Amino acid sequence: MTLSNILEICANSFSSALEAEKGGANRIELCENMAEGGTTPSYAQIKLCKEKLNIQVWPIIRPRGGDFLYSYDEFELMKEDIKICKSLNCDGVVTGILLANGEIDKIRCAELIKLAKPMPISFHRAFDMSNDLEKALEDLIELGFVRVLTSGGSSNAFAGAEIITKLVKQANCRIEIMPGAGINPQNILQIAAQTGTQNFHSSARQAVKSKMEYRNQTSKMGSIEDEYQYQQTSAELVKQMVEKLK
Repeated sequence: MTLSNILEICANSFSSALEAEKGGANRIELCENMAEGGTTPSYAQIKLCKEKLNIQVWPIIRPRGGDFLYSYDEFELMKEDIKICKSLNCDGVVTGILLANGEIDKIRCAELIKLAKPMPISFHRAFDMSNDLEKALEDLIELGFVRVLTSGGSSNAFAGAEIITKLVKQANCRIEIMPGAGINPQNILQIAAQTGTQNFHSSARQAVKSKMEYRNQTSKMGSIEDEYQYQQTSAELVKQMVEKLK
């Protein structure tokens, strides 16, 4: 990668984080429960990543899946998790809160930013669920977020590349615009060329088959179709994207 290109990997576990670093990523967004869009990782996951990795670790602060309108108790949980991340010397955190009308919750976001200082905060794809992307972007800039992850309000970054390009122009270097959702080695260069962005976000995941010999075929523990496999970041996929961005 050039000095200006940054590849962030959404790592759903310590093992995924290790794969991200092995592949040459610059930064991880650490989370759990990616089937729900990512939720706050455990204390142990954060601690081990900070102890073992040499790349930046940015945990997501999201108490549950679903929407981004949080109760009082959920907001209290978010504040406590930010305190934990500060105590573990995380490089930053990623979060996002909306009001019921789809606007950025500026009051609560400002409180989290103040609490996190000097640790920087990035805004995740709650941005894509806001009711007006242009206004939401100005709100995030005013609040002091350093980065925003976006698919351009579309199902993936490739489909939303035109909107992302407009957001980059609107931001005018006041905040980093980072395309994410569906970015892979096959489309990352086209997205980079079209949008002019320098930060890129990908999970770079692949299925890992279970080593279980005995398999109960009549019972299920969750909602996924095949419980005898799991998703994990692939160092090879990360490496392919790193090479593309050089």
